[in-house]
Amino acid sequence: MTRSNLIARLADYFPQLSLKDTDLAVKVILDMMRNTLSNGGRIEIRGFGSFALNYRPSRLGRNPKSGEQVEVPEKWVPHFKAGKELRLRVDNVAQNARL
Repeated sequence: MTRSNLIARLADYFPQLSLKDTDLAVKVILDMMRNTLSNGGRIEIRGFGSFALNYRPSRLGRNPKSGEQVEVPEKWVPHFKAGKELRLRVDNVAQNARL
């Protein structure tokens, strides 16, 4: 699902909101999530999952084209961990698809 799909589905689900209002609401939520993570915070959405930052120390990597070693600097990367309810729902869909 893309951001525009999300906005369209929310606008359909809440007909009292205009498309412009729905777009603004999604923008504000995503901006708040981005700001929280960029400030080192953690986001938890019950029944869905949590977003946090994982630290990756610097390491030696390899340039795939030339094969030479390069130093990959340390960095913080966003990490999503699915909640129990989401994992169970996805697992049920995957099991039903195999039948």
